[in-house]
Amino acid sequence: METQPQQPTPILEIAWTRFAQMDAISSKRTKTHLRMRRLITALGVLATLFALLSQSFPYESGLAGVIIRGLLILLPILASGFAAYASAFYSNGDWLVSRAGAEEILKEIYAYRTILQNSPTRRAWLEKRLVEIQRSVYRGMNGELTMETYEGQLPPHYNPENPASDWGFNDITGDEYFRYRLEQQLNWHSLRVVKRQAERKRLQALILIAGGAGVFLAAILPLWVALSASFTAAFIGWQELRNLDAVVRNYSKVRMELGILHDHWKSLEKSQQTQTEFFTMVKSTENILWSQNIEYIKAMQEALKESDLDEEASLINRVIKEARESDRRLKQSMEDAVVEFTSEKLGEAEETLSEAFETALNTLAEEASSDLVKAELEAMQKSLQQRFGSIKSTLQEIAQEFEGVDIGPNTPPAVLNSLITRYPKSQDSKG
Repeated sequence: METQPQQPTPILEIAWTRFAQMDAISSKRTKTHLRMRRLITALGVLATLFALLSQSFPYESGLAGVIIRGLLILLPILASGFAAYASAFYSNGDWLVSRAGAEEILKEIYAYRTILQNSPTRRAWLEKRLVEIQRSVYRGMNGELTMETYEGQLPPHYNPENPASDWGFNDITGDEYFRYRLEQQLNWHSLRVVKRQAERKRLQALILIAGGAGVFLAAILPLWVALSASFTAAFIGWQELRNLDAVVRNYSKVRMELGILHDHWKSLEKSQQTQTEFFTMVKSTENILWSQNIEYIKAMQEALKESDLDEEASLINRVIKEARESDRRLKQSMEDAVVEFTSEKLGEAEETLSEAFETALNTLAEEASSDLVKAELEAMQKSLQQRFGSIKSTLQEIAQEFEGVDIGPNTPPAVLNSLITRYPKSQDSKG
């Protein structure tokens, strides 16, 4: 039967308070940092969307065009502002430092309550370790150890309704450590590795979908490829920030190692669960968890170094610019192709018309030089000559007959009628 002291041990109360402070600030700043990164990513995607909409709704389109243009100006400014704020206050990953401090304090608390439970110097040892850990965290935060006072329960995650929850202030046996620490951490990492693996698969699927959408849009709406590109960049950036590949490998290793320790302790008979086995389990468990914590912090710090917030904020502008340039090049190539095709066809038509005209002229020349045409022309010439000779002869006869007649206003009508009657009619000259 477990026994719990009425009053917490002062040094353990101090240790749990320092752990709770660092755990709280780490959790709070981690959540704030992730929310900030989500916001910057969302603003970037929205900026792309409104940049594309502005092409369809210019200023002249009315209120919608004005609103879209205003948001297009505002969104990149907000994204850059949040990126600058995050770079100034979150780029150093100070919450990882406080997380390391909290996990190290927790490791020493369990050492105090297990391996050192019979040591007369354990209070001084734990006090010394708390001083060293706090100074290390202070240096890791560049001399800015700004933590709010913790006023919650101690330990912070204790649940009296849960028999597997650790009260935190008493010395514990091997079975209690197994239940409170080893088994609890094994279950936590087992759930986390499944959750992170699902998150990684989900992000990979979204990246593939966004890439496929970009290929589809490139064929029908080239300018809108920028939107799919912004989604792809957002998903890739989030995957790199979360560093899921390293986290999944890290958690998998911890789950395997803790599972081995779990199975070993469960396989022992009660008589075999000696103090040596108990202490070996504690040291092995704490070493595994501490190594995992160090690897996780290193991986996340590397992810932060590789993640450039300013570049993320300005990425969308480059994507839009490149998409517009690609669209301009596509339109220009289409225009060039139309002009080239038209010029080619006009040249072919010109050549065809020239050949047809030349053929027609040659045909006419050939027809004009044929015997039939020559005969017709000679007949027409003879006919005209005969007609002309007849008219000339008639006119001479009229001139001789009316030689002495004065033609004028006083000429008698009978003479004029006779003259007109003798004069050749116009149709006589027609062939």
